[in-house]
This record gives sequence, structure tokens and C-alpha cells, in this order.
Amino acid sequence: MYPVSQAFLNAVKANTRKYYWTGRITTTAGTVYNFDQEDMVKGSGYITSQCCGSTEIELGTVYAAEMGISLFSEINRYTLEDAIVELFYHLQIAGGTYETIPVGIFEVSEANRKAKCLEIKAYDFMVRFEKAFTSLESIGNAYDFMVLCSTACNVSLAQSRAEIEALPNGTENLSIYSDNDIETYRDVLFYVGQVLGGFFVINRAGELELRKYGNTPVLVVERMHRFTSSFSDFITRYTAVSSTNLRTQIAEYYALDPDDGLTMNLGVNPLLQFGLEETRRQLCENILNDLSMVNYVPFDSDTIGNPALDVGDILSFTGGQADSTKYACITSNSIKIGGRQSIKCVGKNPKLSQAKSKNDKNISGLLAQIEAGKIGIHTFTNASAFTVQNVDTKIISIEFATTEANHAQFFGQVIVDITADQVTKTATASGDVVIPPVSVDEPEPLDPDEPEVIGNTEEQTISVSLPVTWTEDGHADVIFTFEFNNQMIPVHYPQENWHSGRHTILLYYPIENVVPNYTNTFNVYMRCSGGTALVDTGFCIASISGQSMGASAAWDGRIDIEEYVDLFVIGNGTNPERLQVKAFTESQAWEIKETVKRFYSDVKSGRTAVGGFAMPVDVPGSNS
Repeated sequence: MYPVSQAFLNAVKANTRKYYWTGRITTTAGTVYNFDQEDMVKGSGYITSQCCGSTEIELGTVYAAEMGISLFSEINRYTLEDAIVELFYHLQIAGGTYETIPVGIFEVSEANRKAKCLEIKAYDFMVRFEKAFTSLESIGNAYDFMVLCSTACNVSLAQSRAEIEALPNGTENLSIYSDNDIETYRDVLFYVGQVLGGFFVINRAGELELRKYGNTPVLVVERMHRFTSSFSDFITRYTAVSSTNLRTQIAEYYALDPDDGLTMNLGVNPLLQFGLEETRRQLCENILNDLSMVNYVPFDSDTIGNPALDVGDILSFTGGQADSTKYACITSNSIKIGGRQSIKCVGKNPKLSQAKSKNDKNISGLLAQIEAGKIGIHTFTNASAFTVQNVDTKIISIEFATTEANHAQFFGQVIVDITADQVTKTATASGDVVIPPVSVDEPEPLDPDEPEVIGNTEEQTISVSLPVTWTEDGHADVIFTFEFNNQMIPVHYPQENWHSGRHTILLYYPIENVVPNYTNTFNVYMRCSGGTALVDTGFCIASISGQSMGASAAWDGRIDIEEYVDLFVIGNGTNPERLQVKAFTESQAWEIKETVKRFYSDVKSGRTAVGGFAMPVDVPGSNS
């Protein structure tokens, strides 16, 4: 519920209330049109929003809110394309003052001119996410994908990274691979919302907000505040989730004890397809824990109206056929401007739900078999930004497998914003200076036979040489290195020397001797000296293509551990020349070389050496 004062809650429940509506239209050209309730055709205005369908509770939903209104206005309808409409509700509270709350921000989709009025239909910013997703591979946590979507569709986020990462599954790394059914950024948000155990809405400030089902009521709706109401005689609750694992072709089932409620079918979520079995289990169980909060009585009611209520709010009801000990969630909210408010909670009866099997079900045929010789492609895009300096930073990582021993090709394109260090240059400027002759008035000579000349009457040339110093934009050296299956590729190091500004580089490398039925990893590292390089979200795209690609290889036993150490100094004195250690990265790996053989071996690579240098070090209590 939108945060309002207690005086507002008291006034909205009173037998009589005094209120009015206002609005504001802002065109794409920046023209602003204000309107009030006298400009609205009576009974024409409405706002509808929902977080579920018409029959049952859903996870990950991304429904758009709709607004419609008719105005007595002469505004040119052709100027209203993609215009922004804001609505406000003003309620008189104790003392005679008015408390104002925003009701929403909408984008005009239709503007029709009638004989005496202008009809407007608009939707909130959720429709902006109906933008084609590139279906590229991407890796990051839930917030990284939210940033990717919000940046691409120009919608701000309501929550910070810390708030999202504090949620269950908020810090887990998620992956999108090219074999998925994602078509738009709205689809990406749907799957992210499932993983986080909630749903997405556009809040009243026009920001993308994740909401979750809860069990704490925000308002009590009494009998006197309802015109009509209908309550179910059952409680909707969930005790299990099922999710399809594409790799194993199994519908996995996770349940609470006792398992006597409904089952939420998550379907084939691309973000839940890759990783260890334990990780997948933990993700699904966290989703189930969030879903277990659903314990609602479905209802349908027309009320006197409270525009501060939002979808996802938990209510309790008293009086009449309502049970004050049970809760309900607003899954559908319809506000009539100047009229009633209809709210609803949907849900299924656990006793009438279809029988479910506790055993895994084979869903063979879900994976299309790869034909021999068919060209496949694995793609990648970065879900988070990279700031690169004079340290190798991994910007691309693609895992792929093939069913046959063959060759593959890597292609990549990186858009880089360079901020080069300033450099000071000196030079000597030299040239000739021509001094023109001096013209003077000559006095009368004392001796008429010997005229007197004053000044130089001839042109003179003088050679001049001066030192010049100036500061200008330097060059940043950007170097890319390739790594295939933990082995750095020698010799081939693409390099560019750039001034400050935005630049684009194309990368290519042929990959030979690809081992079949084995998870191969191709990484690209980037280093920048003489400046700073920024690769923004979505500015790095890459692909690996070849024949017979896409085999679902088993885990190869590899465990990678990376540790990054920032720049630090030895000692705590004030000598600016004390010994400093440059930032470095330590990497260790254990690998089972051949998973098909019957022996086990460990290989530990990487060693950290500690050296000594003959250099004074500041230490406490020392003069050295």
C-alpha cells in the first residue's frame, strides 16, 4: 500500500468524504497540459492492474496496468503519441487540508477525438519491455539481469542491488543460453521474477519494482465498507513446485512436509537449467519457501474505494460472511474514478486440483536431437558493466560442447569507452621574425652637404627559438588475450591504441581440435594501460559456432577458484616511497582430465611466490 498518514486512513473510511482528482499530460515535445475533475467526463475514468491471471496465483508475472479517461479538451490528439499521463487523488483529512497521493504514470497508446471530448487509453511502463531480446548468452545474478532489462528499455529500478541480493536466490549466478524461448525483455523479467519468488510491477513513480506475496495485512476491510462481497469456502495454499530440467529431460518435484496443497508448475525456466544439481535444488526450494507464504481465501468485492491500495497488498475482512482470522491478497485492482473500487483475489481449491505424481516424469522429446553436421551457435552478452585498468579482466566467458571432434570459430565485438591519461609534451618553436623599416621625420641638416639619418630605414630578419609546453589527451593501450580450457593462447594478442572516446573492436579466433562430449570454455581477457576502459552493460557480444554443437555434456570435474587482491602497502609509515605491491589475481584449479576413464587424478596449478626487495620499509617505531 502506498504510504499514507493515519489521518488519510481515517478519512477514507468515514461515512462521507470530500475528494477530487487531477492529472497532468506531458507530450514528447515537453508541452504540459494540466486537467482537473471538471475536465473529466463523468464515469469515464478507470485504472486496472493485476499480478495474476483470472484463475490462480502466479509467479514472475509482468502485467501492465491500464488507464482510460475522456476529457473535455481541445488538445491536438496527434501530439499525444507516447505522451505521459499522471493522475493524482486528493482527499480532505482532519483539519480541512488535503492529502495528495500519486495514482500512477502511464504512456498514451491511443487518443481518439470525439465530437465533444478526447478519449485517451494508456498503459504503464511495463509495455516498454515488449522489446525484442537478442537471445544472446548472458551470465549474472538477478539484479544484473534487471539492470540489463531496465537499461535496454529505459525504465528505472525501484530497488537497489543490496535489496535484491538480500533476497533468497538474490546472489546466485544465473545463466541464459541460446537454446531458450525468450523473445522479449519482458520474458527475461518473468523468469527472473520466478527465481526471486515474486512478481514485477511498475510502481506509482514509474519504476520497475519486485513484489512478493506475504502474510501481514495492511488494512482491515469492514462490512460497512463493502457494497458486495463473495468469499470462497477454501484456502489456496502451495506446498510443492515442479520445474523441468532440460538437461536430464526430467520434471523435478520439490515439496514440503506434509505435501497436501497445490503444486506450482514453473515450467521450463532458462535460468534454472544449468549448474550443479545441488544448486538447482537450492534455487527451487527457496522459491518454494517464498510460495509457502500464500495462504489466502479467494474473494471478489466492490468497496467504497481506497486508491492507496496496490496489487500484492494483504487484507483481512470482518463482518458478514468474512472470516476475520483469514487473509487475502489483492491480485486484481480496478478503480473507477469517482466511483467504486473492485478488488479480487484468485486461487484454486487444493482438494479439487488434479492429482499429481510424486515421481519424476520423463519428458522425452522436449530436447530436439542435434543432427550430425548441423551448424550450431553459442552466444554471449555481458549482463553487467566492466571497468578495466592495467589488470587482466575477464569480459567474455562461453561454455560449449560438441557431439563430434571438429573445429569452431570465435567471433566477438566489444564497444569500449576510453578515458586516456593526460600527457604533458614539450617542444621548441622556431621561426623568423621580420622587422619592417622605421619611417621617421628627418630634421633640417646642419650641413646641407651631409644629410643626417635617424633610425633604421632597412627591413631586418631575426631568427627566434622558444620552448613550448602543453597538455593533451594521451593514448591508452588496450590488449585482449584469449584462453581456451584454462590454457592461455600464445602469440595472438589483439591490441589497440586509442584516444579518449568510444571505440569498437572486432575479435576473431579459430578453435581447433575441439574434444567431443566435453565442456569447453573459451574466455577473453582485457587489459588497459595508460587510461581506463569501460565496457557498459550489453556492449560486449560474442559467439562460438561450429558443427554438431549443443551436446549436453556431463560435469567434467573441474573446480575453479579465483581470488583478487587489491593494491596494498607494507608498513604503516608516511614515507610515500615505501614498498607497494601491485594488484594481482591468484587462480587455482583442480581438474579430472578424462571423465570416461576409471581412475582419478588431481592437478593443482598456480603458485604464489613471495620475494624480498632491498628497499627501506616504514614500520612503527622505526626511523628507517
